[in-house]
Amino acid sequence: MRAVRSDGRVVTLDRAAPEPNPAPGEALIRPLRVGISAADLHVFREPGAFKGVLGHEVVGVVERVNHAPGRDDQRRFEGRRVVCSPTVVCGRCSLCRAGLSNHCPERTVMGLSGRDGCLADRFTLPVANLFVVPDSIDDEAAVFAEPLGSVLHAGLLAPIESKTYVTVLGDGPVALLAAQVMARRNASVRLLGRHPDRFGLCEKWGVKHRHIDEAGRRQDQDVVLDCTGTAAGLDLALQFVRPRGTVILKAPPTGAGPAPGLDPARVIDAELQLLGSRGSRIADALLELEAGRVDVVSLITRRFRLDDALNAFTAAQEPGQVKVLVEA
Repeated sequence: MRAVRSDGRVVTLDRAAPEPNPAPGEALIRPLRVGISAADLHVFREPGAFKGVLGHEVVGVVERVNHAPGRDDQRRFEGRRVVCSPTVVCGRCSLCRAGLSNHCPERTVMGLSGRDGCLADRFTLPVANLFVVPDSIDDEAAVFAEPLGSVLHAGLLAPIESKTYVTVLGDGPVALLAAQVMARRNASVRLLGRHPDRFGLCEKWGVKHRHIDEAGRRQDQDVVLDCTGTAAGLDLALQFVRPRGTVILKAPPTGAGPAPGLDPARVIDAELQLLGSRGSRIADALLELEAGRVDVVSLITRRFRLDDALNAFTAAQEPGQVKVLVEA
């Protein structure tokens, strides 16, 4: 079996990887499309950040379910196209029982922390993490369910409908998804980015946009959604937000460290709300995709086969690329 794997020193395409065997309650899944995210690129650049098979944004077909005892109903997933929640939780701890399973202290995240990912000929995941894809959603749209779900989750953290000034900071795939979703809720939403070639997408969607260097730091924004994944991005967000405003951090960890010049006194004196967001509402994302309310296909800039996956990671770091997909 082929698998894109980090051994803690380098990322390689292992052509002799053992085929995974699903544990009780798990499914064996064949990927159809895998998206390369900023978090995946972080592992590719710094292989010591994770050991195992990479990849967590996926649409695939369930080939077999090793159903848990007394759970024959789990077999209903066999032969179905699915998307996946990458976070696997214990289901037993106090946080899981309280409805906060996303913060389970024993959680693993496929392709990123403690669990093999999906950039392989086959991978396994608990049936509880699977969502059946409606027939009306094609593979290249379905693969965006996880990142789109993460944007929908972030959007629930702060109401923006009645706000006068709302900024999405960044112009990567997550920021471009967020700009679409949030602009439907509030026409004042603007996107601030550094890549003018991506502003054409905003024009296509009717989303306000400008280069980040052209935006004044007047501390007048009600809500800032920082999708940059950088320390400097957080520092900029704090320059844009007004007193008693809200900053939402929505980006995968990059190990960038604390923001330069970030002074806790700024947060205290301005009485800011600083919120993190790491969940994903995948079922809601499928509803958005099925209704055609979000344009995801326009974000795809390159496609590669699994045999050429390492070149896909290299290409995904090029300035002109937005979303690179791997076809298994």
